[in-house]
Amino acid sequence: MVCAHDAHTAFAVSRALNEGIADFILVGDTTLLPKAFEAEGDVLQRQSAHVELRHVVSADDAAREAVRLVREGKADVLMKGLINTDNLLRAILDKTHGLLPAGAVLTHLAMMQIPTYDKLLFFSDAAVIPYPTLQQRVEMIRYAIKACRQFGINEPRIALIHCTEKVSPKFPHSLDYIRLKEMASEGHFGQSVIIDGPLDVRTSCECDSATIKGIDSPIAGQADVLIFPNIESGNVFYKAVSLFANAEMAGLLQGALCPVVMTSRSDSSQSKYNSLAMACLLSSK
Repeated sequence: MVCAHDAHTAFAVSRALNEGIADFILVGDTTLLPKAFEAEGDVLQRQSAHVELRHVVSADDAAREAVRLVREGKADVLMKGLINTDNLLRAILDKTHGLLPAGAVLTHLAMMQIPTYDKLLFFSDAAVIPYPTLQQRVEMIRYAIKACRQFGINEPRIALIHCTEKVSPKFPHSLDYIRLKEMASEGHFGQSVIIDGPLDVRTSCECDSATIKGIDSPIAGQADVLIFPNIESGNVFYKAVSLFANAEMAGLLQGALCPVVMTSRSDSSQSKYNSLAMACLLSSK
């Protein structure tokens, strides 16, 4: 945990300690911890056997120290606290001492629980890749499939999202979707995976809409994963659903040597805890 100096991050740490899902190495200016954890009582003292403190004043130095701990196998998850995203990403992406293997794709995978949808819904990418290439989409799908399996979804249904169900050269990503479906049929994503598109969000997640529009798709109304065409659409979806639909959210970066919880500094306490819990599950062997 890098710079756990805010109340929302402290809540996530405290709840994880009380529920016994993680031990922590808190890296940062330890003189700031008492105020941050004020609402959590004496949790750091009560759970001292499960918490290690590493005093590092500079945020950049704290980020580098946390990355080093992961590289040396002393931590399974990296989580951002009250530190700028750019500062932490700089340490993660360092070509010599960072966490991104050569050739790997760093992308964002989010998960939500919506009161009006009867299952968890994963989606990508809402935070990292502006306009994914075909190969980046391939990796986004692979990460999503692995996450689904670790959440007990044995046959994930993956919808390739567009504003319409029609393929058009005006929208190059819709041409990528044709190739992705071909790859799925050729077994590139393994067995027991259903990939279809282009589909819009509504037909992906609502059976009646697919029926009304006459769409014959194995995904119709049953999507487990939404793959968005670009970061604008994914990010707007993320924020709109969390704001207007009371969705419980979680999200992290995939592709690094470990799951990286990169929540916004303004994200809620619950969202930060959800993301941490998601990372703990995805890091399990």
